[in-house]
Amino acid sequence: DGIMMRLTDLVFAFPAIILAMVVAAVLGRGLSKAALAIVVVAWPSYARVGRGLVLSVGESEYVQSARLLGAPARRTLFRDVLPNVAGPVLVLATLDLANAILLLAGLSFLGLGAQPPQAEWGSMVADGTQYFQWWWMGTFPGLAIFTVVLAFNFLGDSLRDIFEDRKSTRLNSSHVTTS
Repeated sequence: DGIMMRLTDLVFAFPAIILAMVVAAVLGRGLSKAALAIVVVAWPSYARVGRGLVLSVGESEYVQSARLLGAPARRTLFRDVLPNVAGPVLVLATLDLANAILLLAGLSFLGLGAQPPQAEWGSMVADGTQYFQWWWMGTFPGLAIFTVVLAFNFLGDSLRDIFEDRKSTRLNSSHVTTS
């Protein structure tokens, strides 16, 4: 656990785009290699959030009660811990997908992502910078990137609101007292 968290700190020490550029340059050009570079950059946030959530849920009263009543660790994990961790990780994944799209577009813009004849928005924007007289070559792929990233951010915010409402509803219903 300690070694894994120090490794995540090491990855967090570098800016994501710089680390992704280094990994993509080492692996070579191509869309799949750029996607692998994004995975190398993105995994630490999931490790840190997942670890924190599992530790906090694992110390909660209902998990401790289940363990004291003799529930097997596997059953407690799948029945109590995993459902409470899945929501925040899903929200993080949705928000991170927007960052991944931006990072992939940036790598492709720099020539480290998709290679012709593959179409990718970042490489289309890069092509558009070569031909200013045809302004739409770079403008519309840039607007597509903007729109999709904004949509995933809205989706992530909506999912976060849904999961927070669900959590607060459960907490409020468990504190109802009878008179």
